[in-house]
Amino acid sequence: MAGQPSHTGAFLAAHPDAVLVTVTDAKGSTPREAGAFMIVAAHATTGTIGGGQLEYLAIDKARSMLMNGDDEAEMEVPLGPEIGQCCGGRVGLRLTRLTKERRKIFQQQQAAAYDSLPPVFIFGAGHVGLALATALAPLPFRVTLIDTREHIDGDIAAGINFQRSAMPEAQVAKIDPGGACVIVTHDHALDFLIAREALARDDLSYIGMIGSSSKRATFAHWLAREGTDPACLTRLTLPIGKSERKDKRPAVIAALVAAELLQR
Repeated sequence: MAGQPSHTGAFLAAHPDAVLVTVTDAKGSTPREAGAFMIVAAHATTGTIGGGQLEYLAIDKARSMLMNGDDEAEMEVPLGPEIGQCCGGRVGLRLTRLTKERRKIFQQQQAAAYDSLPPVFIFGAGHVGLALATALAPLPFRVTLIDTREHIDGDIAAGINFQRSAMPEAQVAKIDPGGACVIVTHDHALDFLIAREALARDDLSYIGMIGSSSKRATFAHWLAREGTDPACLTRLTLPIGKSERKDKRPAVIAALVAAELLQR
C-alpha cells in the first residue's frame, strides 16, 4: 500500500459499485507481489496488479461481475505466450464485490496499512519541500510536511499531512523510531536547530539536510560551540540528493532524495 488511503476512499465514494481485485498468489516471475490490488468500477479503475494482458483479463472479469451481479470469483492466470506475456510465472487473483460492509472493512485495512508505513517528516514547505512531498506522496511512506510560515510557496500534494509549527524543532520528537527527517527550511539557523534535535536521537533511519559542503562545515562548527560532539555528523546526509548530475531544480532534487529514502 502506497500513499494515504484517502485516494481509494475518494474513488469508492465516486464509484460505489466496484470490484476489488487482489493478487492472492504469485509464483515465479510476476509483475506484482501477493497483496497487490486494484479496484474496478464500470468505467474507471484505480491501483494496479501489474498491467498488461493480466490486468485486462481481470478488468473484463470484474466488469462482467458488475453486469451480472456476481459476488465473488477467482482466477488463475499463467503469464505465458497464450496471453501475450512472457513473465513465465503464475498469478492467482481473488475478485470481490465491494458491498457496503466489505468496503468499510477494506478501508479500515488500508488505514491500518498506511499507519504501519515508515514516517517521513519534511521540515520546510519551500519549493524543494513541496516538490519532495509530491514525489513521496505515491510511495510507501507516511509524509508529514511542517513549516513555520503563514504563507508557503505553492500547493501541497493530496494525501500529505501538513502542519504549521512555531517551533518545528520540537516536532522531531514526534517522529516514530525508524522514521526519516528531511530538513529543507528557508532558514539555516532553523535547519541547524532541527538537525541537532534529530541527531540527538539514535533511532532514526535517515537524517538529511539541504545544503553544501560549506554548510556542513558551518554546522560542524556550530555543533562544537553548542557542546555537541561533531562525530554525530556521520549520521547526517548533507547535502541531500548528492549526484554527479549538477541540476538544482526542485523536482530533480526531490527525485534524488526520494531514491535515498527508498534505499534506507
